[in-house]
Formats: sequence, C-alpha cells, structure tokens
Amino acid sequence: MFNIRLEKFEGPLDLLLKLIEEQKLDIASVSIAKVADDYLEYIRGEENISLENLSEFVNVASKIILIKSKNILPSLEITPDEEREIEDLEEQLRLYKKFKDAGIKIRGFFMINKRAFSRDYLMGVSSVFALPKNVNAFDLKKYFSRIVDQIVLPEKIPEEAVEEIITLENKISELQRTLKKRIELSFSELNKSSSDRIDIIVSFLAMLELVKQRIISVEQNEMFSEIKIKSQWKNQA
Repeated sequence: MFNIRLEKFEGPLDLLLKLIEEQKLDIASVSIAKVADDYLEYIRGEENISLENLSEFVNVASKIILIKSKNILPSLEITPDEEREIEDLEEQLRLYKKFKDAGIKIRGFFMINKRAFSRDYLMGVSSVFALPKNVNAFDLKKYFSRIVDQIVLPEKIPEEAVEEIITLENKISELQRTLKKRIELSFSELNKSSSDRIDIIVSFLAMLELVKQRIISVEQNEMFSEIKIKSQWKNQA
C-alpha cells in the first residue's frame, strides 16, 4: 500500500501538488483522482488546520471527489459548471507549480547573495534614449512643468520665542514660602521682581486664593493704597 509522510502545508494546492509529485504523476484529472484518498486522509488526521483555511481544503476536496467519481464511473454525467471546476483546478495546479518552482529558483539566488538580475536577451544591446513618436519640445515642457508642480516644497515654520509664564499654583507656593520668613509683606514687595503685567495679575489671584482659604489676611487703608499681607497661621500659633 502507498504511504506518504506529510509535512505542514501552506494550503490545499500545496498539499495536492506534493501528493502528485511524490507519485511522479502529471497534473491531470486522472492524477488528481489517484491521490484523492491521500488528500482526504490528511484532512481527517490533521487537527491543526485553522478554520480560516479549512474551507479552502474542503472546497478542493469536493472537486477531487468529483474528479475521482468521474474516473470511476465514466458514465457519470456532470454539469458544464462541474466540468469547468475540474479544468480550473488543473489550471490552478499548473500555475501554482510554476510560481513555486520560480520561488525556489529566486530563493537560490538570494542564498548566494545575488541581488541583481538581468534580461539575457538584451545583452549586447546598447542603451539609447528614444522619444515617443509625435513628441515635441512643447510636450516635454508641459510634462516637466506638471512634474515640478507635484513637488512638495519643504515648509519653513517661523520661529517663535516661547515665554515662560508662572502658574497660579507656583505663585501661591512662592507667597507662602515668603510669609514663613516674614510677619508682614506688602503687595508691591511681593511683585518687586515681576517683569510684566501677567505676573502681577497672577500674584493678585494667588493672594485672593490664600485669603479665601484663611491662610493670610490683607489690609488696605484707602483706595489704591498699599496692600499689607499678613500670615494667619503665625497668629494662630
């Protein structure tokens, strides 16, 4: 009895071609019929065929069963569609073998680090630049302009100075640290080193927040006069 040890196959055509080549048969419907049982046996015994590929194996199996039935029963009548399916399977096998053989040959080139391939029938033919017929200077200018228009020029982004702005949280922490060292502080002293209006506004908001939390108290004798800032926790201590 014919036995064959099968490897893992990439797909149903790979398996079918392997079975045919093992018996040294030609790719024809009669050859496909001879290896039908081996093909079906592989599907029954292989548990690692993914569901994604299983439908392909079963689809080819149905065509193989049809081919075997036709060879066993010559009087069996099949529809034109079934006849085309048989012919399609033969053609698919031929094309698959052609690509597989080409892949083996190309892999051999890469194994010897041969990365350049030439067309031998052009050996000895000098390279020349030949313009297509009926092309004039105006056509060349038009095509060249079209290519130039498609070139994306690098965009120059204008440089901008990034200004560091102190946050409200930072200003609150700064005011608390200052009041730990002094009993009383004026608002103008707090902003003595401030360089812009934003910094002064943030300082004022920080002062109001600490008043709200009853961490500091403020005094102002009259409108637009100096604001005196005092720490409440010192009084509580």
